[in-house]
Amino acid sequence: MTAMPSNRLKIGLSACFLHADPTRSLFTNKTLQYVEQSIAHWLMSAGALVVMIPCPTGETARGDVKLAHYAQWLDGVVMHGGADVWPGSYGEEPLQEAWIGDRIRDLYDLALVEAFEQAGKPIFGVCRGLQLINVAFGGTLYQDIATQHDHPQTLQHRDAVTYDQNFHEIELVAGSRLAQLYPGLERGRVNSIHHQAVKGLAPGFQVEAWSLPDRVPEAIRRPGHRGYIAATQWHPEFLQPGSDSLDDRAILMDFMGACVAAKARPRPKRSLPGHIRDRANRLLRQALLLGRRGE
Repeated sequence: MTAMPSNRLKIGLSACFLHADPTRSLFTNKTLQYVEQSIAHWLMSAGALVVMIPCPTGETARGDVKLAHYAQWLDGVVMHGGADVWPGSYGEEPLQEAWIGDRIRDLYDLALVEAFEQAGKPIFGVCRGLQLINVAFGGTLYQDIATQHDHPQTLQHRDAVTYDQNFHEIELVAGSRLAQLYPGLERGRVNSIHHQAVKGLAPGFQVEAWSLPDRVPEAIRRPGHRGYIAATQWHPEFLQPGSDSLDDRAILMDFMGACVAAKARPRPKRSLPGHIRDRANRLLRQALLLGRRGE
């Protein structure tokens, strides 16, 4: 048996939720937390040990493990794709019931971002993960691109039939870190599996790529030396090697490099701007109250 290298990065992956459902035949009325296989394998392709970070709260909660413990132990975190972000997380009412999202998962994700930001560990977001990061730091979203994004050539950013085979072009922002990862490349082709998107960009963040021709933000980053936070609206883990889509490897290795650098330079625990902490605490109280009512 070959010994495992002791210096492998340990990367956390946020959980997706299947909430308790009494009509489900398997795991009847049980809450499931899970990860999508391809994103775990994407991170493992760089040699990382991937750990799903379970939500520590809920009606079956036991023990004293907190998200902060994972943030101290792990080298970075990837915020998973999945359900819509609840509009209440950025101060809006759902315009349609279909866009209500998952407010319980929002609570967990906001707290997870807070824990890793406080620990000074790199954070990378994919699809919903980008939207959640934007909301966590004070941004807003289009609840539905097709009905809210005012552009004469708005693309169909989600196609339920073609799913991850729905593609469009993006334009890389010159001078951005993302553009530096692809020297000489001004445009690329990416998958598109979303109907919500960044409307108001979070303070302190920059857009690094735009969809063409309708100019929806496709990649964001917090620049400077306050810790690595970056995200893509597309799913780099779905891109196939050898295809004509944007190579995912440069993005993956940029995140991994940031995790290596953060591991070598431990940072003291620090507090986030108050609006994130206040929002997370407020949502926590709401979620606990709703849970006691059996919702």
